[in-house]
Amino acid sequence: MQEIIINLHMHTRYSDGSGTHKDIATAAFKAGVDVVIVTDHNILVYGFEGYYKEKNKKLLMLIGEEVHDQARNPQKNHLLVFGANRELATFAENPQNLINQVAHAGGICFLAHPDDPEAKAFREIEISWEDWSVQNYTGIELWNALSELKTVVPTKLHGAFYAFFPQFVGHQPIPNTIKKWDELTANGNKVVAIGGSDAHALDMHMGFIHKIIFPYEFHFRTVNTHTLLDSPLTGDVNLDKNLIYKSLAAGHCFVGYDLPAPTKGFRFSAQGKDSSAIMGDEIPAKNGVTLQAKLPFHAEIVLIKDGQAIQTWKNQIACTHITTEPGVYRIEAYKNYLGKRRGWIYSNPIYIR
Repeated sequence: MQEIIINLHMHTRYSDGSGTHKDIATAAFKAGVDVVIVTDHNILVYGFEGYYKEKNKKLLMLIGEEVHDQARNPQKNHLLVFGANRELATFAENPQNLINQVAHAGGICFLAHPDDPEAKAFREIEISWEDWSVQNYTGIELWNALSELKTVVPTKLHGAFYAFFPQFVGHQPIPNTIKKWDELTANGNKVVAIGGSDAHALDMHMGFIHKIIFPYEFHFRTVNTHTLLDSPLTGDVNLDKNLIYKSLAAGHCFVGYDLPAPTKGFRFSAQGKDSSAIMGDEIPAKNGVTLQAKLPFHAEIVLIKDGQAIQTWKNQIACTHITTEPGVYRIEAYKNYLGKRRGWIYSNPIYIR
């Protein structure tokens, strides 16, 4: 399988970002990601999707959309839409109908920043996902880098510090989001987790301080979604787009925080008597299943079953666990970075039925 690094959920001047699509492509080349998915608010922007080239490197830019009801106050229930063949913002008022329309348009969708707290010091209101009665969405944005920033800036002084030292922000997905994801999958649902940067390249002014908060290039070096494809990219935009969205929909991906150390090369798989599985797949428990995780660097590895840690390995590069118990199994990995234990890898589950 081919692994590609995707940075998704970002904004340009077409909504509330400060940069252009060209700025995003330039930053992505510098950061070394393979694919970016631009998701401006309530507008499906045409004309920018395709391969970009720089010397001997190629970048695929895909265009999605972040849809929410602009008439709602506060404007909660944001939905990331990928691969739809038409504009869908007109359906934003009813989240379930919007999700249904995404499917009708041939797309996939993810609940954006399920927990997005207020930041009073900067007059930022809470815009979490609220309608948990919805069904048939593809997954959730487990780690949103910009939402996490709002959790660490109780004062403007904190904001000024992180503006100049953004590398100290990232710790892990918001714990309540992880808890909610485990609840959803424990109920028998397949819910794919992705990681989004929510990059805006915000142009901030605070007194005499003028600073671009989280430039695109910095964002692209942090929270990424690493996706395993059934076959290599072909260079054909439509074929490759379908291949990528098919893999995301299947959950053949993991969330990697690539700033402490590159996460490329992580694998989580299962081997049964007559079948095998990777992240996002199901496998029968009968006759036992061997779960294996391999990391690109040594780290703390935690095996999670149905939301509970069942085994931990310290400073390891691989681990193995044999089970006959059905459940939802996933991996978390942690590394120390800038003096703190930080979440590094969050796999999608393997579902042992």
